[in-house]
This record gives sequence, C-alpha cells and structure tokens, in this order.
Amino acid sequence: MACFFRRTIAAKLGRTLQQSEDAFIPALSAVPVFKKQQTADFKLSISTLRIRGMLPSSGDIQLQTEGLASRLEQDSVVENISAGRGVINFKVNRKLLVQKMLEPFGKDEDEKFALNSELFNTLKRGTTLVEYSSPNIAKKFHAGHLRSTIIGNFIANLKQCLGNDVIRMNYLGDWGMQFGLLGAGFSKFGCQEKLKENPLQHLFEVYVQVNKEAEHNEDMMQAARVFFRQLEQHESEAVSLWQQFREITVDEYQHVYKRLGVHFDVYSGESFHHHQAQEVVQQLHSRGLLKTSEKGTGVVDLSSTGDMSSVCTVLRSDGTTLYITRDLAAAIDRKEKYNFDEMIYVTDKSQANHFHQLFHILLAMGHSWADRCEHVPFGLVLGMNTRRGEVVFLEDVLDEARARMLHNMNQSKTTKEMDNPEDTAEKVGISALIVQDFRGALQSDYRFDWDRMLQAQGDTGVFLQYTHARLRSLIRRNEGVEAVTFDPSLLLEQTSISILQHLLRYDEVLYQSAQDLQPKHLVNFLLKICHLIASAHRELPVKGSSQDVAQARLRLFSGACSVLANGMRILGITPVDKM
Repeated sequence: MACFFRRTIAAKLGRTLQQSEDAFIPALSAVPVFKKQQTADFKLSISTLRIRGMLPSSGDIQLQTEGLASRLEQDSVVENISAGRGVINFKVNRKLLVQKMLEPFGKDEDEKFALNSELFNTLKRGTTLVEYSSPNIAKKFHAGHLRSTIIGNFIANLKQCLGNDVIRMNYLGDWGMQFGLLGAGFSKFGCQEKLKENPLQHLFEVYVQVNKEAEHNEDMMQAARVFFRQLEQHESEAVSLWQQFREITVDEYQHVYKRLGVHFDVYSGESFHHHQAQEVVQQLHSRGLLKTSEKGTGVVDLSSTGDMSSVCTVLRSDGTTLYITRDLAAAIDRKEKYNFDEMIYVTDKSQANHFHQLFHILLAMGHSWADRCEHVPFGLVLGMNTRRGEVVFLEDVLDEARARMLHNMNQSKTTKEMDNPEDTAEKVGISALIVQDFRGALQSDYRFDWDRMLQAQGDTGVFLQYTHARLRSLIRRNEGVEAVTFDPSLLLEQTSISILQHLLRYDEVLYQSAQDLQPKHLVNFLLKICHLIASAHRELPVKGSSQDVAQARLRLFSGACSVLANGMRILGITPVDKM
C-alpha cells in the first residue's frame, strides 16, 4: 500500500539528511496518472523541505534538488530516483508495487484499504457533531435543502470512516415567528380533513395564503404575534397544534431521507432551546454583553471598538427570542450533552454572517470551544425545475430523476435484466444528482442540467454506477477463478500499473477531503479510476486468458471495484450491482 512505499522513501531521506523519517512523510505525494504516459510514483517537493527548515532556505533550489537526488541510493524497493524542476521523483519496483497494492484485497481487508495511512495521524480524532439538512417544519422538503442534506451526509461519512465518533443531527426550524403566522393562518384557512389527506401540501397552501393576507392586514400580523407569544408561554392549545404540525412533518421527511439513504442520530430543533434561550439572555446580561437599542431590542455589540457600529440582535422589543438566541442556547446545550471535539454546521453561504456572529458571541461568553466550531457554506443550485414547474419540491426532483433514468435504461441496448429496475433507476438517479452537485467547489453556485447529469458517458454519477456494475458483473461471471495468491509479474502492463499508481493517491485524497471538507477531490479521484478501468476492460481481457493471467487480472479488477464502492459510499452513493 501507499504507506509502505512512502515510509520506505521517508526512511531513506531521514538517513541521508539525518532527520526523523516522520518529518518527510507529509512532503511526499503520489504523482497523478497521465493517460498513456509513464510517470514516477512519488515526488518530493524541495520547497516544502526549505519551508520546514529541513534544508537551507537560501541558495539555488535546482542545485539543491539535484544535489539531494544524487545522494539518495536506489535499492530493491525504489528502482529509480531522478531530479525534476524543484522536485525529486521516485519510481518503485514494479513487481513490488503490484504485490503491495493488491495484497489487502486477498485478506478481506477491502473496506480498510488506505485507512491505516500515517497521513491520518495528524488529523484530530474524537467526537464530531454535524448539523445538516435542517428544513423548516410544516413545509414540504424544498429542493434547496438537498445540498445541505447530501453535503452533511458526505462530511459525516468521511469523518466516520477516518475514525471519528460522529453524531448526525437534524436541527429542524420548528420555532419562530413563521409558526405564529401558520398558527393564526390555520385557525382561519385550515381544515383538519385536508390535513389528514395531504398534510404538507395543505400546510404549504395555508402558509402561502396567510402570508398574502398579512401583507395588507395588520390584524393578521397581530394574530400571528399573539399565537407565537402563546407558544413561547407554553399555552396548551397553541402547543398542541404546533406539535401536530411537527410530528406530521418529521414523518413525511423520513420517507425522503430513506430514499436518499440518509439517516440521523438526533432530531433536534429550535423549540428544544426556547427556554434555554432566555437563560442565554440572562448570561449575556450578567456579563455586561447585552445592550438595549433605541428600538428597545436586546443587542450584543460586536464592533472591535465598542462603538455599536456592528451589533447582533438577540431579543425582540416584546421580549421574544430570535433564531440566533436559540442557536447560542443549542450550541451550549450540545457541548454539555455530547462534549463534542468539533461541531460542523452545513448551511448555504447566505448564513455566513450569522455563524460569524454566533461563534463571536460564544467566545465573548467565555466558551473557548467555539474555536472548534465550523460553518461549511455552499452556493445555490440554479435552474433546478421539474416539468411541473413552480416551487421545486425534493420528492418531485427524485421522482423525475428516477423516471428519466428508467427511460434511459429502457432505451439502452446494454441494460441487464434486473429484479427491481425502479429501485436501480432510483439509486442511479440519486448518484447522478450527488455527483453533479459535488464536482465543483461547494461555495460555487452551479447550473442544474438534467441531460448532462444523466449521461452514461462522461463524468457523471451514472458513469460511476455503470463502471461499478460492469466490474461486479465481471467478478460474478468468473466466480471460482479468483485465487488467494496471484503472480504479480503478470500485471506489469502500463494499463495495470496506471490503475495501481492511481490507487496510491487514495489516502491523500481522503486526507485532502478531511482538511477542507470538499467532496470534489474524491469525486474526481473516482471518475479518474473509472476512465482507467474502461481502458483496462479493453486491454486486459479475463475471458480467454490463461488461468494464471485471469487470476491476476481479476485481483486487479476486484481491488479497483472495492475502492470505487468504498469511495461511492463515503459520497453517500449506494453502488448498484446490475445496470
């Protein structure tokens, strides 16, 4: 595996420069594979060694590169060492590369492949709380919440596979003035019969109606304020209606999450913290952080000079709390309850200022752990609409992805017979949605494109699933051929070597993903492996080969299939076996 070769090269550097070999491991990286072009396996950046004080920072960097390369000796593991421009390239023994990289797949260690890498030793382990999805109750699951759901799921999966204890939390928007409006609106426009028939659709219609009414009717706004005050004061009739809305919504959402393959350990919400929010207000007051504005609202001064040029409102003039007050209470409560080592919030980038203020106030209150809280922002999805148009609900998008994928599968001559084509179409459609979303930087807005997203050729989720299904089919057809041992010397063609060189990068890709929490690194890695496998299918046939050659090639294809499936699962994609 990559760590064996990285450790061997690091030991060689440590002996030559008389320093700890551990210091060289982060400076060594696997070389990206270029099609049909032979490359070295690892490279060492000289500028990294200079920055870290392991080499003099002055002098000609190229002379330094060539000088160090000439002092390093080749051996039975590293068969070639050469100086490039500011880097030293290392080529490892080809037979050993094949043997070491494919070894784990014969020992039922497929799922652990690359996860014991020394690169992960520098990552913080412990308890990670991820808050994601977090839709507002009493509303249908809007397609806009798709990004928070799948990004949060990816982060939770990644942290878990790297050894963290992960708490997956759905923090529902189930409190606040919108429920004042909904409560007041339901008493005027609501109908219990319609609520039983199509709960979220009816609540959505009531909410639209009451908002229109409130725009020009001050009495309706006053009724909304009264209802929300009754909620805050825990009056039974208001609470009972609100509870009905919440239970209906969570039940409906769980159907959507099941389709997406997403689960939560905790369903929380703003309502859990509205009493604690008043305690937060008291704490802010006792610390001298709470000021009263000219409008009578409670504010915290965030300006560095204390001149009230930048304030955050935490209390309305009527004494009711706001979203940020409840978020402060929630963060403090979670720290006490779960004692997390880090907390990650996944929301759209418009909330960046909210989280800046949240972390700032927590620190001002003396909670030093706020430094270990992070906001992962994401951009908008543009042009996402279904044939039905209007407001885009996530279930409509999932239905349409499934229907379009089923149509494509029925049109394709290569589609295999399967027990449940609708289920396969659903999984492949969701893969397509996830890969289209994850290909770029999360903060970027992107344009949704049905046709491009569902293409079987090109860099899509469909291509990932097609490659996985094709590999699984190859393995099924050759059941009994694969052996515990294989001859590494039968996999020395450049096509095989390119796949193995690419697999050398897997731990680095996971490490990079853990550093910046961006799924694009893993997506691009998996798409690249699919292109390499497509070439291998053409150039390394199993059928018609001698038994020894067939066994070796099957080991290569099995290993690639395993890494592809593991990577897909981290992204939140369920691999399909037939397509």
